[in-house]
Amino acid sequence: MSILMKWSLRLAREEDIPALEYLIPLSVRGLQSTYYSAAQMDAALGSVFGVDRQLIRDGTYYVVEQDGELIGCGGWSKRKTLFGSDHQTNRDDAALDPSRDSARIRAFFIHPAWARRGIGRRILNECEQRIGAAGFKSVELAATLSGVAFYAACGYVAGEQLDVPLSKDLSLQIVRMTKEFR
Repeated sequence: MSILMKWSLRLAREEDIPALEYLIPLSVRGLQSTYYSAAQMDAALGSVFGVDRQLIRDGTYYVVEQDGELIGCGGWSKRKTLFGSDHQTNRDDAALDPSRDSARIRAFFIHPAWARRGIGRRILNECEQRIGAAGFKSVELAATLSGVAFYAACGYVAGEQLDVPLSKDLSLQIVRMTKEFR
């Protein structure tokens, strides 16, 4: 059996939070340094990039583990907040209406040593199945620049580019992306 086949997907639990807090900065610094400066990444960690406990409580956040170590995470949301951790100040945790709103894809982070091995796609497929089962007809997300090609390869269409303010002199460019379900 190849090492690729040994990892497993499961719902995240509260006790995973310390491992998620370790994985997220590792993923950001390892996979986004081509697109963002060290200052941007540092400023975004904890607010834009971080754990969102609401996703875990909602049962819509997944982790992938290999021999007990978290190597990937990501999820979806039925709430209005498009991105950000618990510490994001402009959160809106109101419920979305599946008949008129798009579900959200949220907080995907992969360990750099495990990038491009199908982990992100496996999590995304699980999310899309659950989103469809919840009655949503479309989904949207805020992609980092490093994630745009991945989401485009999975059928997402790029929309407006946004600058998320991080501090008085720093911002983080993201791309709003959408996908319609048939």
